[in-house]
Parts: sequence; C-alpha cells; structure tokens
Amino acid sequence: MSAAQAQQRNTTRNLVEESGLPLVFKLAHPLPGLPKSARDESVRTYVNSLTVFQKEAFVTSRRAGQTWRFTSDEGKYLLGHDAAPAPLTFLTVGMVSSYMNEVLALAKARGIDLEDVTLIQDNYYSMQGSMRQGSMTASAKNVDLTLEATSSASTQELTNLMLNAVAASPLNGLMRGEKESLFTLSHNGAEIATDAALPLNKPMLPYDLKGGQPAIAAGDWTGIIRRGPITPKSALTNSSDGSSLTDQQDRILHLRGICTLRADGVKQIEQQLFNPHGSIFYFLSDEGTQDGGRGLAPNAASYISAGIGFCFMTQFGRFAKMSNSKLKEYHIIQDSYFSLGGASGATGQLGAADPLETHVHITSEEGDDFARYILDVSERTCFLHAFCRTDLKTKIKIRQH
Repeated sequence: MSAAQAQQRNTTRNLVEESGLPLVFKLAHPLPGLPKSARDESVRTYVNSLTVFQKEAFVTSRRAGQTWRFTSDEGKYLLGHDAAPAPLTFLTVGMVSSYMNEVLALAKARGIDLEDVTLIQDNYYSMQGSMRQGSMTASAKNVDLTLEATSSASTQELTNLMLNAVAASPLNGLMRGEKESLFTLSHNGAEIATDAALPLNKPMLPYDLKGGQPAIAAGDWTGIIRRGPITPKSALTNSSDGSSLTDQQDRILHLRGICTLRADGVKQIEQQLFNPHGSIFYFLSDEGTQDGGRGLAPNAASYISAGIGFCFMTQFGRFAKMSNSKLKEYHIIQDSYFSLGGASGATGQLGAADPLETHVHITSEEGDDFARYILDVSERTCFLHAFCRTDLKTKIKIRQH
C-alpha cells in the first residue's frame, strides 16, 4: 500500500460505539473449559474481529474465577476510530499492575515503608522492513520502570526491592529467555499443518463463540476502562493517518503506563500512547479474593493475555488490508499459563510462564498456502509475540519524594 492509499478516509463502521456496551464488562458466568496446567494460573482468551481493526476478547482467569469481555480499537495510524484502547496498551496495563502487586507484597515482607506509591512504565517496540518483500518484522525492546514513593529506605534498598519485584512477577516468565509461541491452524473449517509457525501438537480447539453475546453480570462496568484526551506528543511522535499501513516501515513505538492505588487498593492505570499517537485511556485492575483483592476489575494476567491476543489479531487484519487478500473471518483461542507471583504468592521463586498456545481459525477465498502465510506474517509482525520470544530486561529508576 502506498502512502497516498494509506491516507484514505476510514469508512468502516464504529461497532464499538454503536453497540452501546461498556469497553469492558464481566460476564454473569465464567466461560467453561479452561486448560489444564501445572501452573497456578491459566488464562483462556477468545478473540474475534468485529471490523478490520475493532476486536472483542473474552478472557477467563482460572485463578480469579472470572470472565471479562474487552474491546480494542486502533487510532488514525491504522485508520481506526480510536474508540477503545489499542492492543499494546493492555499488556502495559497488566504488566505495571503485576509489578505493583509484587512491589507492595515484597515491601511488606521486608518491612520497607512505602507511601504515595506510583509506578511509571515505558514500553518500546519497533517495526522494520517491507510487507511486500516479506521482510517486515516486529521487535520488542527493554522496558523502563520508575518507582516514585515516600520511604525511609535508602535508594539502594528501593532499587533492590524493585529488581526483586520485577523478577518475582509472573510476566518475568515471558520476558526472560526466548519463548516461541505454538499454534494450530484451521482454514475454511479444516485443520491444516502450519509452515514456519511452530506446531502445538495438541488437539485443535473449535471457536464456538461466534455470533453469541454471553450474559453481562449485574453491575456498573463503565468506570473500569474510560477514554481520556489525546496523549501529549513526545519526541518520538511521528505517526500520521494511515502511517502504519505503509509498505516500508522503520518506526519506534512508545507507550506509558502510570499506576497508582485507590484507597481500597484497586490499581488505577493511566495509559498514554505516544507513538503511534492515540488517546489516553484510564484502567482499573484488581486481583481476585484469593490474591488479596476483591475482583472488582480484571486482574493483571487477564490484561496481559488480552493484549497479546489483540496485537496478534491486528496483524491479520493489517496484512489483509495491505495485500487486498480475500480474508473473510479470523478468530483465535489463546491459552497462557503463569506461576504465582514470587512475593504476592509467597513462593519466594522467580515468576514463570509457559509458551503461548494459540488456535487460529481462518475463513478465506484463498488457498491453504495463504492461510499458512498469513499466520507466519502475523506472528512475525506481532509486537507481543516478539516480546515473548525476546530476552528482555526492565531498567529501574527510583525517585523519592
């Protein structure tokens, strides 16, 4: 797609806004059939495309015993409506929420006083290469994490606290080492072998949520995810309308999550999207009762899993739009597995996770080779699959009030 073609006006319907539904809500009954795992937390994520870039995900946490329905959209950079948070924001929210869990638990265990705690997390990614030439590849980069707090502890004590809290987070299992995702693939209702994507070697799961809207749990869910103003521009902001649809790319992505605590312990996260440029969204996150929370909002693992699924699905729609291919429908079922937090779960161990397991369902007017190719392209250009297959570090800064 040329730069001129990328500037075309967005003519897709804004189904997220038209639905009148909250951007996130809890289901009245958790979805059944969670995967069995030796890990303490299993999360199953169903993701369905509503339009090219608007998506919905039903995310079930075995540990919290809850299913949440999330919606995601893209901004002008992908000719989206910016009606819901972008995929990458969900991982940042879950990540900084998980870090806050471990920081608070570890500080309590060590007798370190912390007041007015704020965590500021910056995530960076890159996209380079040509989609037409088959060289476009997404990369994930090291993370910046800043602790702002009032404490009698020394800067060195707080630095050690943060380093250990990061290592204790279950997300540590996806960040450290190189975890290649595993897949099954269905095309036009028949399972086929994958090509470059690594095979899962498990029975393929059917996508049985198409066209159904499970019952919403009683309650007011409108405050859990709220849209705010446009993010202020930074030195890295250089996106424009349709810029993420151009064939040749060499860009850096930058987003930030700012996590604080409400009086009741629920985490509040302000999500800023600097590049590509989009709106600020405000999120709430809470762990389940067995983990010291009240289940008033999605837990960290649910946000993380939703983000990965959303980002992966975006790449299918982006490739299909750029190549004018005859992709009709696409859905995924993604299983993720996490340990307890080393501090919050009182295990004293490093956080751990297993490779993602994803079942991909494609309907198209193309041949089977197209289905294999679009899976490979989508995996290679997914920022959060790159996050999992890259050995990453979190760089710590301390600011004491």
